[in-house]
Amino acid sequence: MQAQDDAIMTTEAVRATDWLARGGLRPTRQRLALARLLVGDGQDRHVTAESLFALTGGVGEKVSLATVYNTLRAFCEAGLVNEVVVDGARSYFDTRVENHPHFYWEDTHALTDAPADEVTIAALPAAPAGTEIARVDVVIRLRRA
Repeated sequence: MQAQDDAIMTTEAVRATDWLARGGLRPTRQRLALARLLVGDGQDRHVTAESLFALTGGVGEKVSLATVYNTLRAFCEAGLVNEVVVDGARSYFDTRVENHPHFYWEDTHALTDAPADEVTIAALPAAPAGTEIARVDVVIRLRRA
């Protein structure tokens, strides 16, 4: 059992290290710890800084909330995560960086992927002179009936 646990931990560490390298980021202890939580299992996820901070305690990592915020910003700047703002006070960080829509569940404050093949954007306005459209975020807010 220990060998299997060690293999999982090694795989998670390799994924995290490779992910940071793709973004051109130095693999500091704190970045590696947060990267393992975000991508170590190979699954995409949506986290808030607070939810990621809470996860660090569960794996015995000492990381401040300010460090989590700063690290998530660095991950955004490196193109490793996208920030999805659902309202003025709540941001999620998405490890799936290609364009895709989201469902925001108002009752649970959860963000999940929405089926991209069911969303059609017929046209976008022209960008103002001297600018270009960087990204279009589609967040579909859901309320239970």
